[in-house]
Amino acid sequence: MDPVIRRIAISTGGGDAPGLNAVIRAVVLAADQLGWECHGIRDGFNGLLAPEHCLGEPVLRLSTDAVHGIGHLGGTILGSTNRGNPMRYPKSGSGGPIEQDRTDELVGLCRQCGFDALIVVGGDGSMSIADCLRRKGLRVIGVPKTIDNDLDRTFQTFGFDSAVGFATECIDRLHTTADSQHRVMVVEVMGRYAGWIALHAGLAAGAHAILLPEIPFCLDTVAQAIAKRDAAGRRHSVVVVAEGAQPLGRRRELLAAAGAGQAERLGGIGAWVEAGLGSRTGKECRNVVLGHLLRGGRPSAFDRVIASRFGAAAVRILARGEQGVMVALDGDGIVSVPLAEVAGRSRRVPIDGDTVHTVRELGICLGERNGRSPDKMDAGQPRW
Repeated sequence: MDPVIRRIAISTGGGDAPGLNAVIRAVVLAADQLGWECHGIRDGFNGLLAPEHCLGEPVLRLSTDAVHGIGHLGGTILGSTNRGNPMRYPKSGSGGPIEQDRTDELVGLCRQCGFDALIVVGGDGSMSIADCLRRKGLRVIGVPKTIDNDLDRTFQTFGFDSAVGFATECIDRLHTTADSQHRVMVVEVMGRYAGWIALHAGLAAGAHAILLPEIPFCLDTVAQAIAKRDAAGRRHSVVVVAEGAQPLGRRRELLAAAGAGQAERLGGIGAWVEAGLGSRTGKECRNVVLGHLLRGGRPSAFDRVIASRFGAAAVRILARGEQGVMVALDGDGIVSVPLAEVAGRSRRVPIDGDTVHTVRELGICLGERNGRSPDKMDAGQPRW
């Protein structure tokens, strides 16, 4: 592998998140300072693997003019997809869609384009792809992106702060209508198998119950908490539920099972909780699904800053000769961690961490059937 870097590429894959454009901008500007040429691959890796399906140039030159004024914009100028995993690329078969491994082809295409390094911006799936490409000889740097905040080895991903801020504003608004109508409002938020958005937005917005994937919940317990509020003269309640929350003794609610090259689609738990609480409490209940609203819009100031730091750090790390790593937030600093230690892993909410401990101390219902002592702290869990 030629140690000299002249041309790099950047890819944004998976679900979109506020801050992607800030990363792209930072990579391009930092690379330009070093005299490197930067290119963007459209729609994840489809710009190389399926260029005929891309609008515009499948691989485009990213000049400093091309990224002028994009740092504050939501979305990604490169496009993204969660259906183009080169390790499980969908292909039509006689019995329906099948999966094929196109990673060797992708490595060859990157080399044909003259890319000396690849910066992969994405979540857990994208980091697994990046690690696979690393093992096949590509010089790769990962940048952690997901509103779900579930990537391991980084304190926080960009996109999370923006999603939590918007979810909090929505729950704030729902408090007033719930109070006026004496209703139970159930708010379903994204997060897949991790409850970070539900936990932080629910706590910030003063929810009365927060249901997380990490803690299987009993709906009777939630109903009892609502009845207790009614008895105290507080005639409305707000319940925040993560899309991956799981009732005791039941499977998670799915919108769609996993297809070729795709992950299963979670959702529907809010409606199930609404119906169950209505029958148990006799109160009027409503369900609001925030869904993809959490992915859209402009990034928060925090996400703009951390995305810019991640992008610049990715270039800095390449310049000093590192590869096969992901940039990560560690306290106030940016560090590099091996992709091999990130791929295939996820960071879920520690059920005895400090934030959950705080939720219990404030009397917010987590749906635990027999209650739980907040004094039982698991020394092996992080405290954030």
